[in-house]
Amino acid sequence: MKTLIALVAALGSLAATPAFASADLAQKKNCMACHAVDKKLVGPGFKEVAAKYKGDKTAADKLVTKIQKGGVGAWGQIPMPPNPQVSDAEAKQLVQWVLAQ
Repeated sequence: MKTLIALVAALGSLAATPAFASADLAQKKNCMACHAVDKKLVGPGFKEVAAKYKGDKTAADKLVTKIQKGGVGAWGQIPMPPNPQVSDAEAKQLVQWVLAQ
C-alpha cells in the first residue's frame, strides 16, 4: 500500500512539472517582464492570449513566430520585441503553456 501511495505521488508530481517548467521558462526568457498570466501588463495576459486563439488551428505557429520575431498590431500598437534568445523548442513549449491557460 505504501508503494502505491508513493507511486501515485511521484506520478502526480511529474504531471505538474511541465506547467511549472513553462512558467519558469517564461520567467527565464523575460516574457514576464511584459506579460502576466492573468492580467495585462505591457502586453496581454497569457489567459487573454489563450482565449483569443482558442480553436485557431494555426495559433501555435503564429505565436512561435511572434515570440521569436516580434510583431505589432495583434493587441494594439505597442510592439512586441523579437526574442531571438528563445530556441524553436523553447518557443513551442512556451506557446503550449500559454494556450493551456
